[in-house]
Amino acid sequence: MNSHCNGKVGETAVEEFHCNNGFNDLIIDTKKSAVVHRKHETSRKEAEDESRLPALEAAYTSILRNLEEDTDRDGLLRTPLRAAKAIQFLTKGYHETIDDILNNAIFDEDHDEMVIVKDIDVFSLCEHHLVPFFGKVTPSFVFQTPIRDLVGPLVTSAPLLSLQVHIGYIPNKKVVGLSKLARIVEIFSRRLQVQERLTKQIAMGICEALQPKGVAVVVEAAHMCMVMRGVQKMNSRTVTSTMLGVYLEDPKTREEFLALAMHA
Repeated sequence: MNSHCNGKVGETAVEEFHCNNGFNDLIIDTKKSAVVHRKHETSRKEAEDESRLPALEAAYTSILRNLEEDTDRDGLLRTPLRAAKAIQFLTKGYHETIDDILNNAIFDEDHDEMVIVKDIDVFSLCEHHLVPFFGKVTPSFVFQTPIRDLVGPLVTSAPLLSLQVHIGYIPNKKVVGLSKLARIVEIFSRRLQVQERLTKQIAMGICEALQPKGVAVVVEAAHMCMVMRGVQKMNSRTVTSTMLGVYLEDPKTREEFLALAMHA
């Protein structure tokens, strides 16, 4: 009797072993397929960018000539090509998705408190003047991301926007690799943007990826189109926010986020 039971148990164990191994093989094959797909998509996008370079280069050449510049002088000979490559890099977010960058870096975790990552650099282009806005982002779980003032040389065709971003979310049994938060910000910032839309897209992107209990994003920015041109007001700031889930419904949670986000 015992021998029979042991035999059955042994057979069951062998069956489970083969079943589990088959399942593990399936997971590995699926991951390999995803990696191959991403590599293929990357190659395709690179080929598309390469094919568009001549038209962009010609457009920048035309701009320089209409500024009455000599495009044949040494300093400008390769400027149209460099500018074409730069604008492709600065708008590469159009070709990226959250699925591309998450790369399965979402983990089960029994954590429902705020997580904060501070000072993530961010750069974007104002769609009204085609100039960058830039700064630092701080993401957090229950999540917060401030962006501090960033100082550095930028050469563009339009005014700069300097910004701080504060992001918060409350996990719902799932957390994401910390670097992925910065990558989500970059997907939406590497496009022609306005501050209002950027704020909402970051919040919605995190919400869709993690299905958390809540997401909060606050963006504070200095728009260089108001500093370098136009009214030329050096110290003006614009603040936008998006609150989702518990951040929208619970004032105390919102206050805690804002207190942490604004804390130096």
